[in-house]
Amino acid sequence: MVQLCAEFGISRKTGYKILHRYAEEGPSALSDRSTAPHRHPNQTPAAIEGAILRERKAHPTWGSKKLLRILERSWGADDLPSRSTVDAILKRAGVVTPRRKRRRGTLQRERPVVPALRPNEVWSIDYKGWFRVGNGTRCDPLTVNDVYSRASLECRALVSPKLEDVQYRLEVAFCELGLPRYMLSDNGPPFGSRGLGGLTRLGVWLLRLGVEPLFIQPGHPEQNGRHERFHKTLKAETASPPRASIRAQQAAFDRFAREYNEERPHESLGLRTPSEVYAPSERDMPYDVPEHEYGDDFEVRRVRRDGSLKWKASNVFLGEAFAGELVGIEAKESGHSHVHIGPVELGVIHERSRTVLPLGLTGEQE
Repeated sequence: MVQLCAEFGISRKTGYKILHRYAEEGPSALSDRSTAPHRHPNQTPAAIEGAILRERKAHPTWGSKKLLRILERSWGADDLPSRSTVDAILKRAGVVTPRRKRRRGTLQRERPVVPALRPNEVWSIDYKGWFRVGNGTRCDPLTVNDVYSRASLECRALVSPKLEDVQYRLEVAFCELGLPRYMLSDNGPPFGSRGLGGLTRLGVWLLRLGVEPLFIQPGHPEQNGRHERFHKTLKAETASPPRASIRAQQAAFDRFAREYNEERPHESLGLRTPSEVYAPSERDMPYDVPEHEYGDDFEVRRVRRDGSLKWKASNVFLGEAFAGELVGIEAKESGHSHVHIGPVELGVIHERSRTVLPLGLTGEQE
């Protein structure tokens, strides 16, 4: 035994251990065995590991950072593992898939149209792409978010993108939460148009309430990137696959909005929830929508039903979106007449064609 152990470079103790195993188990005992310890002093307790996996199952789109934030409420931060450990637990359980590495581009992010520095400074509104629910009905989800707090203020399953439905849902939100200062949207109907100021009847109504419509640049959805990201999450958690009916889809939207606002931590909010940041506006919805007011240096005209107004013994066309509204006409030293609706300058009256041209087409500076 001494000579054999010396030949293989092992101690006699190890040699006798191998002989003992061989006597009990046969040739299989000679295979290499793991040298890993049976117990790890820093191993995550089974109860916490189970809690992590249960939360992940309840929230399949949440990552380790959000899961840890939720678990802190019941376990406390001191008892929880690190984020890398949670990632390892999720990977070992097979509930995550590695992301493909994206090539870094040189695209520069666009600055926001207006920075949101507090709740209700800017609301964003959009339609998520339509889809059909289980019974074949078309669903056009209308979503309204507060840009600063990320709060989901309205998430409604509509059956078609109608102006009247959008205005009604905004009225409900304004009565409950008050008025924002700005409403950000893309340029598509019913939010924007190719007419003067990009305004539709919805935008004109907002102006009368003291809410100024804002539009992203065409082809630049990144200017409303937070809302686009919200739609991606909404689709993953409520419409993949769609529910059986519009009513069932709305119930899914309601559950998602509650969780999104009250439970889901947001990294951009310091892992707080939107409900911890958002507060209703101090600007109440008026009982009667006020008319626009203009200074003494304006001539005020009422737009006719056909979208035109009377000016210097002739008709000047503005657009049907302005029908019934009061507009102000301001005479400039250059001799041109500028048309305003509330705080928005629509353009300049072109004397020859009797139309209103945007400032950029007249050569004048604002």
